[in-house]
Amino acid sequence: MTTVVRVPEELSARVPAEQRGPGLERDAVRLLVSRGTAVSHHAFAELPCLLRAGDLLVVNTSPTLAAAVDGRVGHARVVVHFSTRGDDGRWAVELREPDGHGTTRARAGTRAGSAVRLPGGGRLVLEEPLSASGERLWWARAGADTDVPGLLREHGRPIRYSYTERDQPLSVYQTVFALPSADGTGSAEMPSAARPFTARLVAELVSRGVQFAPITLHTGVSSAEVHEPPYAERFVVPEASARLINNVKAGDGRVVAVGTTAVRAVESAAGADGVVRAASGWTELVVTPERGVRVVDGLVTGLHEPEASHLLMLEAVAGRAAVDRGYEEALRGLYLWHEFGDVHLILPEEEPHTEHCSSN
Repeated sequence: MTTVVRVPEELSARVPAEQRGPGLERDAVRLLVSRGTAVSHHAFAELPCLLRAGDLLVVNTSPTLAAAVDGRVGHARVVVHFSTRGDDGRWAVELREPDGHGTTRARAGTRAGSAVRLPGGGRLVLEEPLSASGERLWWARAGADTDVPGLLREHGRPIRYSYTERDQPLSVYQTVFALPSADGTGSAEMPSAARPFTARLVAELVSRGVQFAPITLHTGVSSAEVHEPPYAERFVVPEASARLINNVKAGDGRVVAVGTTAVRAVESAAGADGVVRAASGWTELVVTPERGVRVVDGLVTGLHEPEASHLLMLEAVAGRAAVDRGYEEALRGLYLWHEFGDVHLILPEEEPHTEHCSSN
């Protein structure tokens, strides 16, 4: 794990970029660029001149769910965070307690067999812990008359943690790449690395010869207090995207994943030979420096807490020295953290880029 120090509370991004001043859009965030241990500072809107024709951005099309729903266990108020729907119809959920400030805190004492009363007469029963690592996440079965996607649409709200200032509409948590799913599934928490992209920026990237490969990975709940490795998540790498990735790898382009979710999906679809094949289902892959990456050359990602398992993935892509150096610069430069914060672009250490981007 890297030697990143704890992030000061004042560096938490409390509201989205577009709410920080008049005339701002989502792309009004800063962009830290790492090429090995060389670091430069940019605006996110400069991304098109930091990439080059032939590069490929792998983007996650998973929509964000209004995954937080109020409920009761006995007389106690709880907030249910709905995560992934299993093949057997059960849902992975986390039960939390309201903290009196519009957000939640971890809940202790959750037990198998606990029944949760939901709005509209719905019911949920906790059956078994999702993994042997603890009792934070549970497989739960909804009552026969409880339609969970319908429940989320009518009574849900986006999952919100205490570092944010206020509730936001679900639209704030949808990326420009999000596509509605036919079965009502999606991500419990936003694939946030893609949040600063706008339609205008995407059009500029395409006009410069940067390509896009869509994949889908439905992200689960991360919890603000527990930084555990990601559990199994559902993903799809379509045939067309696999073919495009392989073509770029065979040429001079670079495969740059937008978010750790895109890395997990693509690397799950890659064989030991480095060839990506169409794949779908569940992935339990945890990308670490020991495992390494087979496909991804670069990464667009947010800034992660020092305990987060995502940092191991960053080390796998860039190496520990590069990650440590980048985070030192992010702290020194007062970059903002979390889903509404600034962005880190990790590129291979190579010859200087020929396009001119003004450094900030």
